Amino acid sequence: MATIAHKIVPHLWFDTQAVEAANFYCSIFPDSQITSNTTLPDAPSGDATTVAFTLMGQPFMAISAGPLFKFNESISFMVYCDDQAEVDYYWEKLSAVPEAEQCGWLKDRYGLSWQIVPKAMNTMLETADPAQIARVTQAMLAMKKLDLAALQQAYAGEQGHA
Repeated sequence: MATIAHKIVPHLWFDTQAVEAANFYCSIFPDSQITSNTTLPDAPSGDATTVAFTLMGQPFMAISAGPLFKFNESISFMVYCDDQAEVDYYWEKLSAVPEAEQCGWLKDRYGLSWQIVPKAMNTMLETADPAQIARVTQAMLAMKKLDLAALQQAYAGEQGHA
């Protein structure tokens, strides 16, 4: 019997692409793998396929169970990035719907929303200085993909940001 190591595991519902999506995500994130793949016969929507996978140690489950539900922006996964090169890498790999890009948010080819965020942004937004927070927020609101250098300029109060 499988051991449950995490109490909370995101579960994603796909029409028919759960295994394809899991393989796609595992190809993007290092230290990621499919851990199981099971067919559930005679589910309410017909045969369903479940796939368990990990992305950088975070477990996920996904199911292909028909077109009953669609992803929307009310749920997204945040990817904290060490630098602009990492932001650029994940943005390039995941973004598939340019019109959905805003403030570091993107949608992938399956309609799942992601936030690609430089780690340094948390420090900038946790400052006690409301003027710095306002400048960083205004700079971020003008961006699609987040630009770490421009956010740092806004934080420092330098001209030419956003």
